[in-house]
Amino acid sequence: MRLGPRNLVTDVGGVRVGHAGDVRLKSGTTVLLLDEASTASVLVLGGAPGTRETDLLAPDKLVSGVDALVLSGGSAFGLDAASGVQSFLRQIGRGFAVAGFNVPIVPAAILFDLANGGDKDWGLHSPYRDFGFAAAEAATEDFALGTAGAGIGCTTATLKGGLGSASLRMENGVTVGALVAVNAVGSATIGDTRHFWAAPFEIDGEFGGLGLPSPFPADASRPKTKFDPRPGTNTTIGIVATDAILDKAAARRLAVAGHDGFSRAIWPSHTNFDGDLVFAVATGRSGVGVDPASPASIDLAAAAAAVMARAIARGVHAARPSPGDLLSVWSDLRG
Repeated sequence: MRLGPRNLVTDVGGVRVGHAGDVRLKSGTTVLLLDEASTASVLVLGGAPGTRETDLLAPDKLVSGVDALVLSGGSAFGLDAASGVQSFLRQIGRGFAVAGFNVPIVPAAILFDLANGGDKDWGLHSPYRDFGFAAAEAATEDFALGTAGAGIGCTTATLKGGLGSASLRMENGVTVGALVAVNAVGSATIGDTRHFWAAPFEIDGEFGGLGLPSPFPADASRPKTKFDPRPGTNTTIGIVATDAILDKAAARRLAVAGHDGFSRAIWPSHTNFDGDLVFAVATGRSGVGVDPASPASIDLAAAAAAVMARAIARGVHAARPSPGDLLSVWSDLRG
């Protein structure tokens, strides 16, 4: 396996990403826009999720493809971002055809960033529908990491969080990528060190090149978590994308593997106070099918876990300081 040319989820054919947000608000939205409707599924393992249109992603449901996926800050207010993405897609004639109408299918997940020091006095209506439209309109193959889009207001137990992405190209020609907003109860770094839990998966020094600490801290296994966590105040939400040909059931298994990446990169993860969620989407652009009963399916799952772990570390590594921050950024830590 090797890096994709951008080391971003957009190395997957048929995928573009756009951001919108407000640094003063300390919140924003990220949209993964699909060039054509694509197979998707989802798995929620955190105890405090916030979602839209996730039930239709089950293998037994009618709709076979989605037009976009949304990751947004704003807690439940952020679910409005999907409406803005729908408006953009309807404007360009996209959507599921039913009774003479095109209905864009836009599942969404949100994270809680209301209490992060930003100015949330937005008046009667929240700005997230506008963020969704703007992010979809801005979607391209190159996009910012760290303090951007849904990552603007993210925090972890010890450091400012952020928006991360990574990719891998497999030997069979299939590309796997991840996109994630890291707002976890737990920590992406080991103990009090600058070293990332995801270090064993790092490629080409993409998040500092420090490897694992030596000696390993004696208290590394002691969970570091946000002070006085409350249900809904956190959440890491992500997407695993591939250009392999998958059905909904196989996409669901890919989402399971994406959660393995959470467990490799965040300690602890999937707590009662996180809404941890992974979408999985398969564009089929490679033309390569993956038989669930073949060894290739194991390689695909391993790639999904690895890119998610790397994307989480890259999101925290790329975070940048902003006025009113409650936590330091990784780049401010001393060796």
